[in-house]
Amino acid sequence: MKTKIKLEAHRTASDIEMKHCNRAGQPFILTLLLAISAANCSSAVAAETMIAAASNFRETALEIGTAFEMSTGHRAVYVFGSTGHLYAQITQGAPFDVFLAADQTRPQRAARDGHGQADSIFTYAIGKLVLYSTDENVVHGRETLDTGTFARIAIADPITAPYGAATAQAMSALGVLESLEPRIVQGKNIAQAYQFVATGNVELGFVALSQVRARKGGSRWIVPESLYDPIAQDAILLDQGADNEAAKAYMRYLGGPQARLIIERGGYATTDTARENP
Repeated sequence: MKTKIKLEAHRTASDIEMKHCNRAGQPFILTLLLAISAANCSSAVAAETMIAAASNFRETALEIGTAFEMSTGHRAVYVFGSTGHLYAQITQGAPFDVFLAADQTRPQRAARDGHGQADSIFTYAIGKLVLYSTDENVVHGRETLDTGTFARIAIADPITAPYGAATAQAMSALGVLESLEPRIVQGKNIAQAYQFVATGNVELGFVALSQVRARKGGSRWIVPESLYDPIAQDAILLDQGADNEAAKAYMRYLGGPQARLIIERGGYATTDTARENP
């Protein structure tokens, strides 16, 4: 009797056909219908968003993505790279919904050139630069650069990678850029610069604090922020994601208190411009 009531409550063409089935077949068909119904409801609520993110933000972004999915049911799929290369892909029609840059210039340019929503831009993180070596006897503050007792030093590309631009500024301010130029090993982004150092292929390098914050051992010097322009990292909702509920939910989550805690724990600063977005 209970089965009959359930069938009447969810009356469909399949329900009507079930009246011609024998009683033994009804429980299986009902279970199948309920499973299909549940799947349809789930797909209506949960969605997926494609996010282009600066490589320095990789670990923190993945942690935010996990928390975002647990909180909303939506799934964030990331593509990581240098900000310059990601922006070039966006201009060429790459199917990204959200852009997490390592600077402020590219999101503003994306809005100006008709690729993103200008009113969605906000600063989600402020990066910090560190001189790092896996060898605990290599880095001893700024004097490490003055003495130059190393063969090679890694930096990110100053043209396409904001951390590379900050590095060039800092080295110039310290008066060592010209003298150390022959020893520079340049990575296409900050992730590659870090890999050069982490694998021991290069003795030391300028990397993001977020990349080494949780790493034990080695030696490091946090570069004074007065030596380079703030590495303010802005997010923008791209035109591709303007009608994507998951993308809009991700932007709201990124500007909210839960994401800010993850970001600060990851070795970044946040500002009051990180906000709940519409």
